[in-house]
Amino acid sequence: MGIVNVTPDSFSDGGRLGHDAIAHARQLVAEGADILDIGGESTRPGAPPVSVQEELDRVLPVIEGLQDISVPISIDTFKPEVMRAAIACGVQMVNDINALQDEAAMQAVAGSQVAVCLMHKQGDPQTMQNQPVYLDVVEEVSEFLRARIEAAVSAGIARERITIDPGFGFGKTLAHNLALLREMQRYTALGVPVLAGLSRKSMLGILTGQEAGQRMPASVAAALIAVQRGAAVVRVHDVRATVDALKVWNAINGDGR
Repeated sequence: MGIVNVTPDSFSDGGRLGHDAIAHARQLVAEGADILDIGGESTRPGAPPVSVQEELDRVLPVIEGLQDISVPISIDTFKPEVMRAAIACGVQMVNDINALQDEAAMQAVAGSQVAVCLMHKQGDPQTMQNQPVYLDVVEEVSEFLRARIEAAVSAGIARERITIDPGFGFGKTLAHNLALLREMQRYTALGVPVLAGLSRKSMLGILTGQEAGQRMPASVAAALIAVQRGAAVVRVHDVRATVDALKVWNAINGDGR
């Protein structure tokens, strides 16, 4: 899943894309992206909120400009209004950091045929990194995702349409993030595909001492570990490097793709 941030303040590539978002998305597909994830509101720690209209003004022209693209498009949003507009514009997936806990968001997805990614987070982007606490992060995240899967199924969303994301960096310390990655199989055991979003995140900066733009090697390593531990989708900025690493891994493990 290639990341297309159409924001001025995203933690790693915001402000760089601007009107080049469509060209950037096409480049990611050329580099091997199987899905494009388009977002118009930064959810990095401390990010300010964005109005519905501003988010729509950012993402809809990009979605419209990619109507001929050869891969599915995901909309990265937690706002029901943006979900509905993006679905009407032809996206095939909703990536919701709020895991459809807003009933209007649940109905927006349930009333369509799009896929959905349900993510765990603690708190909101303004406060989530202010001393997050868990008794057992692996168990608590697992139980939350299990409950959200069942809520989505009860609302009429087929299990085959659901992907889950443990939410690396969303209300988690470094120790929490490492525990989630170490125990990735706990999430694959829930019976739906698991998405891992580790690319350029602050946990990698803590481990390496590198700024966001210099975290590509660490991001590729984290993506490879996630796949080794069962992730079906990795959400990344550095598509070509990640694809190359996975080609080697697949060759060694009997998959020649």
